[in-house]
Amino acid sequence: MSSLMPLQEALEHITHTLDVITPTEIIPLLEALGRVLACDIESPINVPPAANSAMDGYAVRCSDLASQSDLIVSQRIAAGQPPSPLAENSCARIFTGAEIPAGADAVVMQENTEIQGDRIHFLETVETHQNIRPAGQDIAKGMKVLSQGKRLNAIDIGVLASIGVADVRVYCPLKVGILTTGDELQSPGAALQPGQIYNSNGPLMTSLVQSAGHQAVKVMHANDSVADTEQALQMLSEQCDIILSSGGVSVGEEDHVKHTIERNGTLHLWKIAIKPGKPLVFANVFNTPFIGLPGNPSSTLVTFHLFARLALAKAAGEQLALPTPYPVKCHFSRKGNQSRDEFLRVHVQNGIATPHVQQSSGALLAASQTDGYLHVPAKHDVTPDSEFNFYPFACF
Repeated sequence: MSSLMPLQEALEHITHTLDVITPTEIIPLLEALGRVLACDIESPINVPPAANSAMDGYAVRCSDLASQSDLIVSQRIAAGQPPSPLAENSCARIFTGAEIPAGADAVVMQENTEIQGDRIHFLETVETHQNIRPAGQDIAKGMKVLSQGKRLNAIDIGVLASIGVADVRVYCPLKVGILTTGDELQSPGAALQPGQIYNSNGPLMTSLVQSAGHQAVKVMHANDSVADTEQALQMLSEQCDIILSSGGVSVGEEDHVKHTIERNGTLHLWKIAIKPGKPLVFANVFNTPFIGLPGNPSSTLVTFHLFARLALAKAAGEQLALPTPYPVKCHFSRKGNQSRDEFLRVHVQNGIATPHVQQSSGALLAASQTDGYLHVPAKHDVTPDSEFNFYPFACF
């Protein structure tokens, strides 16, 4: 357990070990924005249900125009009005979205016609199917339109409405308990005493959990003692689906989280070969899944983005992966003497990455002032011609 687990192996271990732990419920479609779909959705209908006009113009039978260029208007069809079959040697005045009458096989836009008395003169050659949207052009009956595990966005809501869905089965929101640890931490707004710093990780993790679509139902702080740590973890396990903590997972004498888990649960994973963020715990404590992030703020942020975000998604029933990076060149040089994969906070301009001057694991401002992570694998030299994967913060 003391050796460092490679990044990809750790990701696979966490996501393969965790199960979906939230129940499902059926809710109205208009309440489903941001919720995770609990089943595949297949369309019961074609969209559109019948062929319709893509233009304001005239529905025609192409064979009628093969020997003549003028036709009488036999009917007028507005959107929502059922048409009659098209009479031979006639056209139908039709409007955008209106159903194509039986017998018609093209629509001529009104700009390409002239009204001559009681007849319509057609100014262009007509091709079969022009300006007609066929039935099922957007969605065919029986097509799977959304998959289980999709977190529903506004477009998804519109798609479901277009196939007549009024209620959807979704997973209940994941209830996350948040724990920070350390005698040195003081709540923002209180006066700092000698040796204290403000607790940034509590608000940071709470905001990260909420922005990922989950509920931060209880936030606690434990001082550096075995009793305080054990009491907090037991309380969180009773009220939450999963526990997310920061600090107390290293090897110091005041790091009690890991030891508490070993006494009251199962430790699955500890120490990842990344920088920042080596000490990371994945475990069960008091029969509740637990993710322990390192206490330094930048380490907390990196490990949440790379690991906790995916673990919470899996527990919530959401299908989620790391965002797709894109390659950028490096505006710096460095020897490949790093033993761990490094995630540098960098600016990117014109496809060139420049690292922030401050890369300390305790420095959170660097992330606020940069664009994302540059992933430099272990043992890789960096030169101005090197290309490495870049993950924008906006993708997390």
